[in-house]
Amino acid sequence: MRASELYAPTLREVPAEAELLSHKLMLRAGLIRKAAGGMYTYLPLAWRVMKKISQIIREEMDAKGGQEIMMPITQPAEIWKESGRWAVYGDEMMRLKDRHGREFCLGPTHEEMVTTLIRGEVNSYKQLPLMLYQIQNKYRDEIRPRFGLMRSREFVMKDLYSFDKDVEGMNISYEKMYDAYSKVFTRCGLKFRAVEADNGAIGGGHSHEFTVLAPSGESSIAYCENCDYAASDEKAELKVITSEVEELKSLEKVKTPDCHTIEMVKNFLNVPIEKTIKAVAFQDDDGKLILAFVRGDHEVNEIKVLNATGALHLHMSEESAINAVGGCAGFMSPIGLKDGAIIVVDATVMEMYNAVAGANEIDAHFINVTPKRDFDAKKIIVADIRMVQEGDPCPHCGESLKMTRGIEVGQVFTLGNKYSKALNVTFLDENGKEKFFEMGCYGIGVGRTMAAAIEQNNDKDGIIWTRAIAPFEIVIAVVNAKDAAQIEYAEKLYNELKNLGVDVLLDDRQERAGVKFKDCDLIGYPLRVTVSPKTLDTNSVEVKVRKSGDIFYYNRAECVEKICHILNEL
Repeated sequence: MRASELYAPTLREVPAEAELLSHKLMLRAGLIRKAAGGMYTYLPLAWRVMKKISQIIREEMDAKGGQEIMMPITQPAEIWKESGRWAVYGDEMMRLKDRHGREFCLGPTHEEMVTTLIRGEVNSYKQLPLMLYQIQNKYRDEIRPRFGLMRSREFVMKDLYSFDKDVEGMNISYEKMYDAYSKVFTRCGLKFRAVEADNGAIGGGHSHEFTVLAPSGESSIAYCENCDYAASDEKAELKVITSEVEELKSLEKVKTPDCHTIEMVKNFLNVPIEKTIKAVAFQDDDGKLILAFVRGDHEVNEIKVLNATGALHLHMSEESAINAVGGCAGFMSPIGLKDGAIIVVDATVMEMYNAVAGANEIDAHFINVTPKRDFDAKKIIVADIRMVQEGDPCPHCGESLKMTRGIEVGQVFTLGNKYSKALNVTFLDENGKEKFFEMGCYGIGVGRTMAAAIEQNNDKDGIIWTRAIAPFEIVIAVVNAKDAAQIEYAEKLYNELKNLGVDVLLDDRQERAGVKFKDCDLIGYPLRVTVSPKTLDTNSVEVKVRKSGDIFYYNRAECVEKICHILNEL
């Protein structure tokens, strides 16, 4: 490929719309252009990266027995209603009707479609295990699309679905995909961790997120340096923190004027924050009040509250709903509430002694609250509902957890028979008995992987691609493209490298050398080979390694061998 023919419109200024570094660099380096909010056109350089990532994915999926298919993006509403998920996705699902008034959606995921695909086609255990995958566009109407490809409404995803005859087989498929994902992201040259995660609207059993480590990541990860435990902050299991046993004091109501926050209560009563109990009020989609209680220095984990209560979504509560059960916003506790609310208490709260909690009336709190004594056990759900924080004990080994940030690029799920049962998709086992398939689903965001690679590999001059996914492995920059001798010299080198299978770009543009060098660094080609009057006179080439900045000079006779050697070391 010649740069004079390449459509790669680079920008010198940082676009005002871009917040995240990867978004800025993809716009500046001529990789993407915005079409609408959360929708982007992939320009040639980006699409070359996407194709390389996709090829790595294909090779690893195929190696584990995956078979590639292509399903429709537009899916009939009937199969989603049959599974019970038509309402679960809510406003995130892009819905439409055809000219006959039939309802469809633009696929946010394909569990229903693939399950109904095999219904009636795969009917014997002898046809299992089966793994089908595709790489195609997905659509989710994000309420606030931002950060370029990180949170978009249209994106490219690889999704694979496994079908097995039993749970043991499903778990084997899960392990195969876990291993395949590890290989995919290793081959892409990324630093990542597989972390335990929540299944969310997908449902099913256990799950891991594959997270690229980056300070700008939207995911918060808890991990242990002493063992291999890692989990998203939504999923992280937390050990109950037990308090030192104290002599129980009598429950007492005290006045706390204008103390409607934990900080105010702590200061007014001169108690440690660890001795306070905090309330957060939600309502579910049906308007049901859900009250969550955690220790004053902890935060409520909404995902855990969803899992504990079975609610689909949570919204901050209206004050009228709180008043209806005898509560008082800013002064709440489970003590003395009327029926009508779901009350969830963090397990650590139940181990507190002589604590402070709201009295369910304005400007009043209870002191000497001992939840095991003072909370009605019949009216509460006790569960781990708090957010992890640095220093919490590891649930596996007990050492202190560390926190870091990352970008989710892939996730693997076990689904069990959630979808096969809902859609009545069965097969006959060895005994001729009808059984539901045990399923798994496995997704990789191709565009997110590209963006995450940029977030993890960049400097002040631009992107630093790893060799495996770079749009071109080498760029040959001709200092003066008007000089026929330099062009001829560069073209011979270009053809030699091409014939060896190297993915090489010849920058033959009639631009100043400084412009070419800046573009090379901005776009991030792993190696830059420069042909100049100096190298022509000495029958040599200059080779610059983008990642390290190291520069080498090789004579023409040995340069191809040396260049390939450097490339293989990257």
